[in-house]
Amino acid sequence: AVSGQSSYFVWLNRGKESVALDLTTADGKAALQALLDEADVLVQNLKPGSLERLGFGPESLRKSHPRLVICSISGYGETGPFADRKAYDLLIQAESGLCSITGGPSEPARVGISIVDVSTGATAHAAILEALIARGVTGDGADIRVSMFDVMADWLTVPLLQHEGGKPPKRIGMAHPSIAPYGVFATKDGKPLLISIQSEREWKKFCITFLRNPDAITDPTYASNVARVKNRAATDDLVGSVFASLSEAEARERLTDADIAFAGVNDMGDLSQHPHLRRVTVETEAGPVSYPAPGPIFIGAERHYGAVPALDEHEASPSKRG
Repeated sequence: AVSGQSSYFVWLNRGKESVALDLTTADGKAALQALLDEADVLVQNLKPGSLERLGFGPESLRKSHPRLVICSISGYGETGPFADRKAYDLLIQAESGLCSITGGPSEPARVGISIVDVSTGATAHAAILEALIARGVTGDGADIRVSMFDVMADWLTVPLLQHEGGKPPKRIGMAHPSIAPYGVFATKDGKPLLISIQSEREWKKFCITFLRNPDAITDPTYASNVARVKNRAATDDLVGSVFASLSEAEARERLTDADIAFAGVNDMGDLSQHPHLRRVTVETEAGPVSYPAPGPIFIGAERHYGAVPALDEHEASPSKRG
């Protein structure tokens, strides 16, 4: 999608070096050994047991390279009945139950980005940083194991506890399972807006300034969040009828005056032109590419982003890597 390049590769590999090794050959193993001799961290996601069979198992590396931080990523971990099962992002979304709470009432759905891959990478990243900090104190590296299933199960703690407490979550699209009104409403010119009422104070101001219906504050149907959730259809009808009488501009103005949290229901075209989108430009073999900047901002320290390498651009030679 990016001038003939993979969007994933361009996103994830800026500032890196690319070396392709055949680890079934003596030269490939020697090149990896040379890299490990200089490395702080080894991250690998080969099938469980593969690195051991190649002679680079974490247990042996901990002995030969005691300061090395090793992070092994797998689908289901290295023990248990699914240890040898292939695992990809959408498969784990389904197996973990994430799809069951995603989408509208009619059927489960996948999250629109590779949320399992991203969350697993972020979890591994945090664990590696923790190990590096600890190594600065103890001098010892670490052997870290992260599975995609474990990460997603951790992220699903709240809906799991709700289920085990007798209140299994239901799919309700872009509404909130325990807050109302919290959902999408369309203006008379067909523009969808997502609103969120977070407190009774906000509800009162919303009734006065947006709905212009102060009687709804004390009406038993809407008088508390519990009542509004119980009577969600009536609440949504009340709010939706006012949205339907306003243009998008009028609705946005009233919501702003009422200090209510709201958002446009945007697509990628809207994100591309969004006033809050920060971008960086990186070089690639197909030319410069502009895309969203990393989230962290370091005040007083300008960030520089390296080029995206071509596959095996740096080869295995130490002189090339330099």
